[in-house]
Amino acid sequence: MDEEEEDEGGGGRAATASPAASARFMRCLYAVGFLDLFGVSMVVPLMNLHIKSLGASHTVAGIIGSLYGIMQLFTSTFVGCWSDIVGRRYSLLACILLSALGYFLLGNSTTVFPFAISRILVGIFKHTLSISKALLSDLVSERDRPLVMGRFNAASSVGFILGPVVGGYLAEFKGGFYQTAFICASIFLLNSGLVWMLPWSEENTSNRNHCQDKETNSFSAKSNHEHHLKSATSRAVTNSSFFQSPWIQVATVLKKIKGIACSNLWDVFLVRFLMSVAILLYYSNFTLALEERFGVKPLFSGYLMSYSSALGVLAGCLLGPITRLYGHNTYRLLLHSSTFTCTLILLYASAPSIWMVILSSTFLAFSTTIGRTCIIDLELTVGGNEASGTLLGVGQSVTSVGRIIAPLLSGIAQEFSPCGPPSLAVGLALVAIVIMNANKQKYRSHGSVKLKNQ
Repeated sequence: MDEEEEDEGGGGRAATASPAASARFMRCLYAVGFLDLFGVSMVVPLMNLHIKSLGASHTVAGIIGSLYGIMQLFTSTFVGCWSDIVGRRYSLLACILLSALGYFLLGNSTTVFPFAISRILVGIFKHTLSISKALLSDLVSERDRPLVMGRFNAASSVGFILGPVVGGYLAEFKGGFYQTAFICASIFLLNSGLVWMLPWSEENTSNRNHCQDKETNSFSAKSNHEHHLKSATSRAVTNSSFFQSPWIQVATVLKKIKGIACSNLWDVFLVRFLMSVAILLYYSNFTLALEERFGVKPLFSGYLMSYSSALGVLAGCLLGPITRLYGHNTYRLLLHSSTFTCTLILLYASAPSIWMVILSSTFLAFSTTIGRTCIIDLELTVGGNEASGTLLGVGQSVTSVGRIIAPLLSGIAQEFSPCGPPSLAVGLALVAIVIMNANKQKYRSHGSVKLKNQ
């Protein structure tokens, strides 16, 4: 299919146009990421108030609130793997449209039951960002991947900063929650139109040329030939599998997941899990701890968290110069950022004044943003880019487990001290740093650990 889209004698023009085509494509994906989190963050802060207004008890509200995370836990890997099989375009469109349906149901929820159904539907199909990141990893080289991922995260974070402001304003009006949910659904429909109009033929040409260039520069003639056959087969499956039997697609998904389970990537995902839980513990009682320790009001905590989010956007934009400073050594950058994160959380836990908290929050915004991007890049580098959707899906599931466990650990730690959760976070981050040091040889030999079925 890719070959049919080339004009005769147009190979030189395609190669010339590919950088510009990739740049246009990536800018459109940045817009997709921005709109996605902008729409979601309009609605999410209002959900607790709305479900309580429907008459739900605190327990029922908590159970329904956890439905999204539980669905994400069990579906992230499958949807990511499915995107490897049927292609990014169809999987991305399906996820956006079904998420729009979920938010439309949310906008019509006048009782608890449809509210719960909408959260289940969104939890199953809200994987827009993961598939977009997998698509970006298909487009760029390993050298440029942290820069592109950083920019994508920055664009998404801007949407997450602006969304609550718009949602809070709309909530002031009568029926504000329903209006906000409908606007969110409309934004997802707009996003689906944007994805549909993306220059996919240019992306296919650019991706093919990128793969061939990478083969020429990275492999011997024999491995070059084998890798080319794999890439060609992968593209054929991607273009035709959407129309295959669902049973064939399910069997292929399970085969890919088995390949991940039998691979040697356990330490990479364990590092991601430990650092995710550490960061979640840091934020779990942030507002309450500042009030108990320093007597500051929740409004100040809100301003401080918004300030950190804005710095996170800046950190995403600075990833390019930072990775060049490190010679594009993702492992070393991840190790240093994790160590810095551990130190800053320890500084926060032992802070004698609010100014020390502000200082730690300032630098923590940079270290966590860099670390989050580096761990994704390390997953793709060590695991191989051929199953990027599957790898990102497994990583998302690992993070979802952390989101389920972190509140429980935080509650237990708070029984001892307001500084309990960040102190526990320091311990988990130290374990992650030890694991990275113990496996540094594997991380440095890029791509040495491949999936068994590849």
